[in-house]
Amino acid sequence: MSTSPAGPPPADGLLSAARRNLRELAHGLSHASHPPVPLFAGSPKRWLRLLPYVAVVALAAVFLPVTIQVLANDYGVPGGLAGALGVAQAAPLLMLAHRPLQAWWIVFTADVLGALVLLGQEPEPGTIWPWTPPAVVGYLFVLLALGLRESRRTVIGVWLATGAAGLLLYSVSPARSGGNGALLFVLGGLVLVIAAAVRERSEAQRRLVEQETISEAERAQRTLLEERTRIARELHDVVAHHMSVITVQADSAPYRISGLSEEARAEFASIAAGARESLTEMRRLLSVLRSDGTRGELAPQPGLDRVQQLVEATVRAGLPAELSLAADVAEAVERGGVPQAVDLSAYRIVQEALANVVRHAPGARTRVSVTARDGHLTVLVVNDSPEKPGSPLEASGTGHGLVGMRERVRLTGGTLDTGPLPDGGFRVAARLPLPPPQPPRHP
Repeated sequence: MSTSPAGPPPADGLLSAARRNLRELAHGLSHASHPPVPLFAGSPKRWLRLLPYVAVVALAAVFLPVTIQVLANDYGVPGGLAGALGVAQAAPLLMLAHRPLQAWWIVFTADVLGALVLLGQEPEPGTIWPWTPPAVVGYLFVLLALGLRESRRTVIGVWLATGAAGLLLYSVSPARSGGNGALLFVLGGLVLVIAAAVRERSEAQRRLVEQETISEAERAQRTLLEERTRIARELHDVVAHHMSVITVQADSAPYRISGLSEEARAEFASIAAGARESLTEMRRLLSVLRSDGTRGELAPQPGLDRVQQLVEATVRAGLPAELSLAADVAEAVERGGVPQAVDLSAYRIVQEALANVVRHAPGARTRVSVTARDGHLTVLVVNDSPEKPGSPLEASGTGHGLVGMRERVRLTGGTLDTGPLPDGGFRVAARLPLPPPQPPRHP
């Protein structure tokens, strides 16, 4: 019984992998892995955006005359040829800011041609070959730019091409070469490793900043959803109270009002059934909001009638605070003239503002004012800068306080104004709409 081979022979697999790697290296050497945009192009600082241009201009300005002078004076190259080789070896340094790979191709070719030209000249005492000193230093700058911009595959291809060129030139004239080709290969490897390490560190920092930005956005969204859920839980009790009252009134109407027709009794029964169905749906919604296992508070929702207790508790906690509650507001709260949603929102805004003062400005004198004017309830919480300099209890808040205030004000259709004061304090001003006054009922 014959069996088919499970795969290609090992030798064929190695050859296939070698050909694939060579194709990838050739593609890396012929295609830049980044758009022609210089380093720091996206930096908000102008001097950082200009730094790559200044660097490449300075390099070209230094290496161009030095290269021509060394070729003409130290190696005896004729003036015209020395000028052409110097321009070919040094002028491409201007391309390092945008196109370092294309600059490497020009510099690499020019350096090899320069080595072949020098091979036909009589060697001067103390000169090195195949690479001249300016060519070595300039080439290292090219490798540095490549290591900072190009992919690892491209960098490895450049390094191997540099070593292969040095090896071929050494085989042409071993006596003339004093190990200069190998020196460039070793120094180039060190420069590429350093550039790769710098690039990897920069990439890691960039990814960290991006992740922190994403995490901050997710944290803000999660905070917003948590506050909305909390507000929805609290408003459930407010709406459920009104729906329960409607249900009781509709159920008891036939017994409290005599002489009702059958149509009226059926209408009251329909109202009561609709109210009970609405209560059932609200409880289902609340069970979804509390799907995390949390349990609702059994105590009634607080309002402006408990702001005095809130301020007193804050004073006992060490925060000098004072309350100014207008008499007409207190009277309206007592007789139920303030909607429960506005009443609850005003209390929570004062609570969150005082908590922020305790966390971020401990010991600061704080003033709380609640007034009603022009059909709006105005809640104002202003704190001074802390009298005693010291670190706040929380250096950076979670944002729950201001987010909760904005959501509550938006829910009631009001406006919120928050911000620092010139003296170092902070101001929270909420304006919540009140219903128009009801005309007096005449018996």
